[in-house]
Amino acid sequence: MFREIDILGVYVAPFAVMMLAAWVATFPLSRIANHFSLSRHVWHPGLFNLCIYIILLSLIVLSVGPRP
Repeated sequence: MFREIDILGVYVAPFAVMMLAAWVATFPLSRIANHFSLSRHVWHPGLFNLCIYIILLSLIVLSVGPRP
């Protein structure tokens, strides 16, 4: 079960923390993609970055969530 996280006296939803973690983890992946010129091979680089963010966020939520 997800519980609120206390950050300096402010209760934050765990999903907000997961979104922040995925956003931070997207930066190195985007830098690696730019280093290897991966953006030349995708149709829309902004949508590609959004998809990477959503994939990372999904992986974080699935890894932190309760097991069946």
